[in-house]
Amino acid sequence: MQRRHDLDWVRTCAFALLVLYHVGMYYVTWEWHVDSPRASPALEPFMMLSSPWRLGLLFLVSGVATAFLLGKARAAAARDDGRVRFLGPRSWRLLVPLAFGMLVIVPPQSYFEVVDKLPGGYHDGYLAFWGRYLAADDSFCRGDDCLILPTWNHLWFVAYLWVYTVALWALVRFAPRALERVGTRLAAALSTPAGIVLWPAAWFALARMSLVGVFESTHALVDDWYNHVQYLALFLLGFAIARADGVWDAMVRQRRVALALWLASWVAIVAYFYHFAQPEPPQGLRLAMRAAWGLNQWCAIVAILGFARRWSPGDSPALRYLSQAIFPVYILHQTIIILLAVGLRPLALPPLLEGPLLVVATFALCFAVYELVRRIPLARPLFGLAGRRAAPAGAPAPAA
Repeated sequence: MQRRHDLDWVRTCAFALLVLYHVGMYYVTWEWHVDSPRASPALEPFMMLSSPWRLGLLFLVSGVATAFLLGKARAAAARDDGRVRFLGPRSWRLLVPLAFGMLVIVPPQSYFEVVDKLPGGYHDGYLAFWGRYLAADDSFCRGDDCLILPTWNHLWFVAYLWVYTVALWALVRFAPRALERVGTRLAAALSTPAGIVLWPAAWFALARMSLVGVFESTHALVDDWYNHVQYLALFLLGFAIARADGVWDAMVRQRRVALALWLASWVAIVAYFYHFAQPEPPQGLRLAMRAAWGLNQWCAIVAILGFARRWSPGDSPALRYLSQAIFPVYILHQTIIILLAVGLRPLALPPLLEGPLLVVATFALCFAVYELVRRIPLARPLFGLAGRRAAPAGAPAPAA
């Protein structure tokens, strides 16, 4: 099994993009945990450039990584006692950080959300709030909108990834031949120039046209059916095409076409949202724009993966360092953004200065905490790191 350094770069950059996106969420008019006093629609077109696909890309890459991890587990089982050890170690790497994040990392986000948005404010201090948070207090409400505690906030991705991994493991255990047949047919269908763009884009367009008006995006797992239709599909697709070279070659060949369709659909979506910010759009146009959203989702992913495979700089000490650091950075970043944003408010800095400062300071603090955590064996599992000290930056990369 040869490590896919292009996908390591994609994963690293996609998680880094989340930092930029969540800093942007502080400055736009969309609902978020805290809002800048100078929030405006100015950044919203640029936020829409990645809104349709950024999480979907991570789920697809996670599906590919799962295929390689499972292959590694099977190879180890063939060498040792024949027992495939996959779901247990994978659960440990995902559920321990999720639990720790919900209990320790995420509560400051909810605290400042209550301070900012609860009618009349909140004045009892963080420790009092934390106690109520752990007790699942459901009295923090604005009208009918009540904050659900405890919460996973941005760590919903980890919860979903674990659930999808369990579902995939069940398919691997109980329907391996059917899974292999479907994967083979899917790889054949996506290996053609038209197939790599047409069929997945049609799936996501149909999903958005039929489901987005019925199921809200909640990230609450049990009622989030539109997101499951898109994210579970991408996770399983990544698993199915992990070793299908024809599919990856098709992405490389169609990367420019996909890039053009991605940018064209983005322009259409931005124009649609700005033109119909107040008036009700015609139903036919609404459905057409939902289809454009689905096209945007998939074409962006094809373009990114195609260009990454074509232009990947390959392995390097920097990549090996970032590949280890990016998950702890992801766990920490949103809480640090909110703490910094609230802390900078008294300075009344202009957004053009404050925004870049938030980005730089967030990355700096996240990596500083990572450097501390990676040196403490007991802290490593809490941030999704293996329970040993990280190898030096120049050490050989693991064959995952």
